[in-house]
Amino acid sequence: MDNFRDALKEKKRIVIKIGSSSLQHKETGDLDYTKLEKLVRELCDLRNQGKDVVLVTSGAIAVGKKAVKPYREKESEATPIAFKQACAAVGQARLMMTYQKIFAEYNQIVAQILMTKNTVVDNMNRFNAHNTFMELLKMGIIPIVNENDTIATYEINTEKESDTLIGDNDTLSAIVAALVEADLLILLSDIDGLYTDDPRKNPDAKFVDVVEELNDTYMNMGKASTGSNVGTGGMNTKMTAAMIATNVGADMVIANSKDVGIVHRITQGGKEGTLFLAHKNDSFDLPGFVDNLHKHD
Repeated sequence: MDNFRDALKEKKRIVIKIGSSSLQHKETGDLDYTKLEKLVRELCDLRNQGKDVVLVTSGAIAVGKKAVKPYREKESEATPIAFKQACAAVGQARLMMTYQKIFAEYNQIVAQILMTKNTVVDNMNRFNAHNTFMELLKMGIIPIVNENDTIATYEINTEKESDTLIGDNDTLSAIVAALVEADLLILLSDIDGLYTDDPRKNPDAKFVDVVEELNDTYMNMGKASTGSNVGTGGMNTKMTAAMIATNVGADMVIANSKDVGIVHRITQGGKEGTLFLAHKNDSFDLPGFVDNLHKHD
């Protein structure tokens, strides 16, 4: 099993996803600049090693909500979706500005890419997105990706169907890994990895170190949610991401973002998180798989 971890040292193109709950202070909901700065430093260091890096980030809606608070005195549970979309529009600009400032301190250029389900399902859109990603990586630029929440509404309103949705950034990051032909996907979240059951409810739940081949048993372990009230993805969405990533030929690691320094420990072969081994499947239909997301929810 150590050989599986050692192989991570050789990965050349890495997609890293960080969730909303990992970017904010629990007490206030404001951005955790210390963690952001450390994450950026980790990514820039990977670039300096000659690796290609893509960041998939959450947090736009949360950042936007804090910014527009003076204009919105009271927010009820029945908040119109248009308000959340407006928050996403404000928050995305602020989040990118923050990232750009910190990355600039390390002389690293970044680019913003906002995606919807149609980016993947439509052949021409997918072709164009692939070309854009590849050109950016060739130039040594780090693409920063998010779902376009001002258009795709499923992620922010799970009771509402939308033809434009991907639905969560776990799945989005796996789709990005497929588009850029990554060989490693790292999901940073508020849980250590995959357990045989929800560890918060079952003290006998066992940690899974390596998933050599994804099957129904493992998929069923992902039914329990992480319980985060900030992000939209539970363990279930991470297993969907694992299904995509492993089928398109990328190893995937689910790890705890409590210390974002875990990124270099993973890429140096450290025993961190749950490792899902790639099993490239040439017949895997990514557009078809994405098109069917949520249709049976």
